[in-house]
Amino acid sequence: MFSLQLENVTKMFGDKTAVDRLSLEVKSGEIFGLLGANGAGKTTTMRMVLGLIFPDEGRILYRGRPFDRSLVRTFGYLPEERGLYPKIRVCDQLIYLAGLKGMGRREADAALKMWLERFGVPGYYNKRVEELSKGNQQKIQFIAAILHKPDLLVLDEAFSGLDPVNVELLKTTVRELRDAGTTILFSTHRMEHVEELCQNICILHNSKTVLKGSLRDIKNRFPKERIVLVTAKPAAGLEAVDGVASAVWTGNVCDIRITRPEAAQRVLRAALEQTEVHRFEVLEPTLNEIFIKAVGGEIGG
Repeated sequence: MFSLQLENVTKMFGDKTAVDRLSLEVKSGEIFGLLGANGAGKTTTMRMVLGLIFPDEGRILYRGRPFDRSLVRTFGYLPEERGLYPKIRVCDQLIYLAGLKGMGRREADAALKMWLERFGVPGYYNKRVEELSKGNQQKIQFIAAILHKPDLLVLDEAFSGLDPVNVELLKTTVRELRDAGTTILFSTHRMEHVEELCQNICILHNSKTVLKGSLRDIKNRFPKERIVLVTAKPAAGLEAVDGVASAVWTGNVCDIRITRPEAAQRVLRAALEQTEVHRFEVLEPTLNEIFIKAVGGEIGG
């Protein structure tokens, strides 16, 4: 049984369709990537999943059951916008929020201290949120989303404002939550994070689904159009090889774009005729490249 299912879900706001017949299935212990440019329908979808708004058509099922208010306690949500009260102490705020999810005060207090220690900020327990940097506010808001051990966790730009070290810390935590059985709906503009964390994705554009399925299968549907070539010395004339769109050398490394697969072997032969080849790799498309082809532009920030 799937932990989360959306079946032909549609949401209208007046005469505007925000989400149009969206269907997706998320397993327990899975990080599912929900992607799209600004205005594509991601936030509306996440709010419907959380029971904050309801679909006009279709249905959403949680372990095969329709939504009811008791499920709210099993949800965790990290919104893109920071939603904590700036002048209230971290401990008072997070323990109160955990209590709303049914967690006892003593249990919440112990869990909060554990997470603050885990994230290297135990001294923030008594600090007001406004005293923290933006990155540390994001860490506190992340803790608020997971403190009550949710079954379903919705993460919207979870790593926003974090330095690389803390991004890795949170990615490790997200993986641990997944391995413990938490179902995670993950939305971000950083395609490399999706490639690292998600097996299955759905790309929305103008409220409609344009790509959906396993990331591996989706990548296999798109041609490999880039070659990395490393040689003992630059090889001349590769840009003139049939099927090559461009060949740009940086030292002894050449970034080559091809328009059809059979050009790859012609490039290799042309290089071997002139020099020793240290590396020759035909690269699969990145998710960012796939997104641009599917949607027609860079993903919004």
